[in-house]
Amino acid sequence: MSLYAQWMESLKSTNHVVVSNHLETVIKPIPDADRTGDLDPRVFATLTANHSSHDEPDTTFDLEVARASMGWPNRDQTTTDIKTEYLMIPSEDGDIPVRLYRPHHTEAIPAILFFHGGGFFGGTLETVENPCKLLAERANAVVLSVDYRLAPEHPFPAGLNDCYRAFEWVYANATELNVLRDQIAVAGDSAGGNLATACCLMEQERGEGRICYQALVYPVVNLGSIPTDDFKWALDAYDISHHHDLIRGVVLALADPDSLLNDLYLQGEVDVTHPLVSPLFADDVSGLPPTLIVTAEYDYLRLEGEAYARKLARTGVPTRLIQYRGMDHAFMDKLGDYPQADDCMNVIAKGLKELTK
Repeated sequence: MSLYAQWMESLKSTNHVVVSNHLETVIKPIPDADRTGDLDPRVFATLTANHSSHDEPDTTFDLEVARASMGWPNRDQTTTDIKTEYLMIPSEDGDIPVRLYRPHHTEAIPAILFFHGGGFFGGTLETVENPCKLLAERANAVVLSVDYRLAPEHPFPAGLNDCYRAFEWVYANATELNVLRDQIAVAGDSAGGNLATACCLMEQERGEGRICYQALVYPVVNLGSIPTDDFKWALDAYDISHHHDLIRGVVLALADPDSLLNDLYLQGEVDVTHPLVSPLFADDVSGLPPTLIVTAEYDYLRLEGEAYARKLARTGVPTRLIQYRGMDHAFMDKLGDYPQADDCMNVIAKGLKELTK
């Protein structure tokens, strides 16, 4: 068995599961290290190899530079042929480009709409192509990756409307797509996780509930990190026993004290606590579908993701929370390098399969 396969097996079998107040929390330890309070060795190697990221920070923001810096040259981990199709979904606001990934099948199978991350202003379909292909293979589902409009050129709610329009189109064209109309899921990472759960909230507002499952990978659910009765961001909530300065820097990398992200995405037109902007502030989440929330131990967004999982579970939504120890934000992008990225696609697929047996 290869070393990578051993890591994968460890991630699958060596888990600590806690069930409290109807919320199942799964802690996945670092597969080849037994100490806590530290980075995964692969994360440490990546961060320390990129010395420039720890130089004196440049406080100026350049949109194109920020966009170009996103993503990672990940690898295709599929072992079967996954067909890729390029589609355009018609929309009154301009047709929406979509990449469709299809495993071999003859019977109708589930569909998953995937929304990439990138802070609502960046990210591409290329970065998430290999994760989406792997998800299609592992879930035996058609995966549609949506190229929604980005801020600041297209502020809220343009991108969200594209995502919801894509869902409606898949639902309406399920027969032609050879997918099961009652087994359509949404998933996304970071800002894409926000868009996925916001689509579920839009479904609830419309009294529909046609989305069967949501998988949110380190999602943005509280855009302003605003305290609630059940959430207050604090650095001391993170277990840091080694490489203190490095880990603190990693955790704080996504902090937005100047509200830059809010300004780009909302442009002063919408309150940051609007539930379709910050789903943690939704008054009612009881109608949302069964949910998987994936977090990284050393991610600024971890605490709000955990709070959202508790909120869903309290209202009776079947919810599973998975935390990958030693990981930082955007680990899913490093498929082929980090076994946790591979395992993450497995757990999303497993959640859908459990619902659609």
